[in-house]
Amino acid sequence: MGGADGSRKGDLSGRVVLVTGGTRGVGAGIAGAFAQAGARVVACARRPPEVPLKGCEFLSVDLRDGAAVREMVAGLDRVDVLVNNAGGTSYRLLGASDAERHARVIELNLTVPLTVSLAAREKLAAARGSIVMIGSVSGTRPSPGSAAYGAAKAGLENLARSMAVEWAPEIRVNTLVLGMVRTELSALHYGDEDGIAAVGATVPLGRLAEPCEIGEAAVFLASDAASYITGSSLLVHGGGERPAFLDVATANREA
Repeated sequence: MGGADGSRKGDLSGRVVLVTGGTRGVGAGIAGAFAQAGARVVACARRPPEVPLKGCEFLSVDLRDGAAVREMVAGLDRVDVLVNNAGGTSYRLLGASDAERHARVIELNLTVPLTVSLAAREKLAAARGSIVMIGSVSGTRPSPGSAAYGAAKAGLENLARSMAVEWAPEIRVNTLVLGMVRTELSALHYGDEDGIAAVGATVPLGRLAEPCEIGEAAVFLASDAASYITGSSLLVHGGGERPAFLDVATANREA
C-alpha cells in the first residue's frame, strides 16, 4: 500500500499485469501506461505487435481457446492485475449478417473476458489484485451498426459488477467505459484527418481520447489509490455525446 501521504499509491513496481489484446491501439496504450508505472507487463494476442512495446513482454494466444488461455495463465508466476481489453467489431447492421457471425462478436467481447478472468482468478486472489474491464459507451445506448458489440459491452459491465460482489474482498473488479479513442484504425471509422477532427468536435472536450489516457485511467483503477473502488464504472468519454435534439431545439429558438 502507499505511504501516509499517498505518494506511492500509483507505483506498481513488482506487480505483474496481464493485458489482453495489448499489442496495438488502446491495448498498447494501456500496456505502456502500466510499464511506466513500474509494473511487469505481459501483453497477449494472436499476433505480435508490429511496433515493439517498450518494457512489455508478449505472449501469443488465441483468447477464444479456453484451454490455451488457461495454459498461458498457468505459466505466469503471478498475476496482480488483469486488463480485459481484447475486443472490437466492424460496422455491420444486424440484418446484413447471420446470427453466427454476430455471436462471434459477442464471444470476443463478453465470453473471452469471462474466460480469462476465470483462468486468472486464483492468482489474482492470492495477490489481492484487481481486474479492469474495458467497456464502451456502445453498451449504454442504442448502437446501430454494432448492435452485437453494444450488447456484449452492456453484458460486460454487468458481469464486472456481479464478479466484484462474488470475488470480494480478494479481487476488485471495475470497468472503464470508453468513448471514442484515436488509434491507428481511426481512419477506417472516421475518415481522414478532417473527418477525425469533425468527429472529435462533437465531444465536449473537443477531441478523441489518446490511448495513453485510457492507460492512465486503467492504472488508477488498478492502483492502491483506488483501493476502496470495486463494482464501479468509470466513464472516460470526454463528456459524452451531445444530444442531437439540442442542436435542433436551439436552431428553432433562434429562427
